[in-house]
Amino acid sequence: MAKMMTAEEAAEWGKTLSFEKVWAAFVETDRRMAETDRKMAETDKRIDALGEKIDRVTENIDKMGARVDRVTANVGGLNESMGQLIETLFASHLGEKFDVYRYNLRRTYTRVRIYDDTNRLRSDIDLLLSNTTVCMAVEVKRWLDQTQQVDEHVRRMGLIRQYPPAETRGKTLFGAMAAGAVDPEVREYAEQSGFFVLELSGEDVRLLPPPEGFKPKEW
Repeated sequence: MAKMMTAEEAAEWGKTLSFEKVWAAFVETDRRMAETDRKMAETDKRIDALGEKIDRVTENIDKMGARVDRVTANVGGLNESMGQLIETLFASHLGEKFDVYRYNLRRTYTRVRIYDDTNRLRSDIDLLLSNTTVCMAVEVKRWLDQTQQVDEHVRRMGLIRQYPPAETRGKTLFGAMAAGAVDPEVREYAEQSGFFVLELSGEDVRLLPPPEGFKPKEW
């Protein structure tokens, strides 16, 4: 910390100052203040320029976000259309694929809704195959590539038993999963959960041969 001068010391120091020294000090101070003002002005310009860049970036981000929203909406619509297309392809003569088990599933229902006791919609069945004693709830996916999809169908099967739609009441209930493409590991997981698995093949759908000892689960 700088030491404060006494009045006597200040008087003695003042005697050493000349006009030239004082003027030089003023000039140097003025120069330094001018330099500081210049640097502050440059800083202000840089801040303004940075602000303009941030505004442009923000504007571009907003535009990109709008584009992403449009693309997402389009993809969502495409996904829905493809899902409906796959369901349509699977629905045609799908029950015949289970003739090897003598289920004789000749009735096909689409989008069968599951309501609870308070009439609240809990889920729906993509395709329901049925005869007088047996029914098969089929979940249709574009791709069957996640075990979570199987878990969701397990939960759906429980809801069907808890809140059975009219088409399933009093019947033996089985489950199946169908997709345009099936991941081998997820297929194995689905079969271990007691589901039949079907896959699109060319213009038809085929029931994938279950593993040895496979027994479909009755829900």
